[in-house]
Amino acid sequence: MNFRPPPKRRPWSQPLAEFVTAAMSPALAKNGFGEADIILNWDEIAGERLAAVCEPVKIQWPGRGPKTAPDAKAEPAILVLRVEGAFALEAQHLAPVLIERVNGHLGWRCIGRVALRQGPLERRDARPKKPPPPGPEAARAAAAMVADIGDEGLRSALARLGGRVLSWQRAKP
Repeated sequence: MNFRPPPKRRPWSQPLAEFVTAAMSPALAKNGFGEADIILNWDEIAGERLAAVCEPVKIQWPGRGPKTAPDAKAEPAILVLRVEGAFALEAQHLAPVLIERVNGHLGWRCIGRVALRQGPLERRDARPKKPPPPGPEAARAAAAMVADIGDEGLRSALARLGGRVLSWQRAKP
């Protein structure tokens, strides 16, 4: 019996997710975001209901004029949100909650006010659409392929998966 050790991981190979923040940071910095954290975690910060109708556009940092003392306390920024028209009033009422959630997420008093801009959201629901169920031919063929499997749950799951794969293969041009 030949034993092979597991392949060594190359030092330069990393998951793609580790590069997302670094790739997005320059574009987000133009809009006042010091990091991609607010954009990437907006659904968790705002909550599912509010995140569906508003999105962060930019953070406006107060200017530091020549009269500002170097040791003066920094003023908090303004979070600019794009809100779908009908939900602007609700977002305005929930602004203190949003400020608290963003500041809690970041760990410091970063945001002091929320400014709303009405307009259509650039992103919509990111959840993938559920594919249509497999046709009857594909479902029968998949069920026949997994008929020998004893576990009912596993057999059912494999039959559903197989039916979709067979439908997809037959639908390909």
